[in-house]
Amino acid sequence: MTSRVGAIGLVLLVLALVGGAAAEAREPLNASAVVRLVQRFYDQTKTLQADFSQTRYTRLYDRYDRAKGKVVFKKPGKMRWDYDQPNGQVFVTQGDKLLIYQPPEEGEKGGQLIERALSEDQLPAAFSFLTGGGNLERDFDVRLLEHDNEKFQDGYVLQLIPRKPTPSYEQLVFYVRTVAAGDKSAGVVQRVLIIDSAGNRNRFDFSKIKFNRDIPDKRFTFRAPKGTHKVNP
Repeated sequence: MTSRVGAIGLVLLVLALVGGAAAEAREPLNASAVVRLVQRFYDQTKTLQADFSQTRYTRLYDRYDRAKGKVVFKKPGKMRWDYDQPNGQVFVTQGDKLLIYQPPEEGEKGGQLIERALSEDQLPAAFSFLTGGGNLERDFDVRLLEHDNEKFQDGYVLQLIPRKPTPSYEQLVFYVRTVAAGDKSAGVVQRVLIIDSAGNRNRFDFSKIKFNRDIPDKRFTFRAPKGTHKVNP
């Protein structure tokens, strides 16, 4: 944080969020205003940790897959996703690489460890605003969707189309709550929907969100269990 006043404001924001006291702005905001509120809040956020639930829809098979777990972000460039059992996967950034651990399935002796460039995976690209690698106003064309139609009451549904095409996704949709602190507001992203060019949808809902807690760098190290096979993608 850049000042004592800013730190106090952020604490109030978090308390309001945890207590469920999300508040709309005095007047409805346009897309640019919502983006600025989101960007301003996450510019001040050095770390974030939360529980998540994921719903992935694969269009080709008309299939839904669900999972949940915990996620941690830390600037610059660090993130880690730990999936609960029975999924058990781990996604963690290390430098310019993303490590993906997949535990063994029934009958297998060991799991798999996949290493790929950050630019080649959907998660680092979609969540770069949380790791200090992106700027929403600069990188996206934005518009508001009718949140009544999206079943997201008392918030804003923000569609983001990348100005520079990316193979990772075609668009992002942020579900934003405005949280009041004194005479200011900030935008907290409570849900992210990732849509790719094939029509697949990957949705993350966040809860128990905590900001600016002390998270050691060792949290982002990962050693695969013995017997894990390294796979070249």
